[in-house]
Amino acid sequence: MRRFLVDTNVIVDVLSRDPSWFDWSADALVRCAAEGPLAINPIIYAELAVGFPRVEVLDAALPAPDWVRLPLPWHAGFLAGRCFGAYRDRGGTRPSPLPDFYIGAHAAVDDLVVLTRDAARFRTYFPRVQLVTPPTVSKSGPAER
Repeated sequence: MRRFLVDTNVIVDVLSRDPSWFDWSADALVRCAAEGPLAINPIIYAELAVGFPRVEVLDAALPAPDWVRLPLPWHAGFLAGRCFGAYRDRGGTRPSPLPDFYIGAHAAVDDLVVLTRDAARFRTYFPRVQLVTPPTVSKSGPAER
């Protein structure tokens, strides 16, 4: 059974009913949930917390029976740091590791599928991690069919 680590952007799309991304993100969540559990980790939880006034409100938006809370493995921290070093070697200018490095490393260490619509960094630094992404992505939303 596959387990899906759901990137923050997909959850925000659904919770905010984003006009460009809601349909794709909601459908992707339903499809993935039919195949296996949906999960978040402390990094995703922290990113989501910015938009919530209290922990109880965030927990109600992501009820525990529907959303598995996974701890961030120590080895994922190491891998995130190594990938961040590669990012800096390639000219990256951020002073500390980005959340995507931790999320990608977690997926790599625990063999999780990442559900995201922002696949570039995952594909670059975690090429073995399986991704669920829109077929064609632009900054304005999913491609018209």
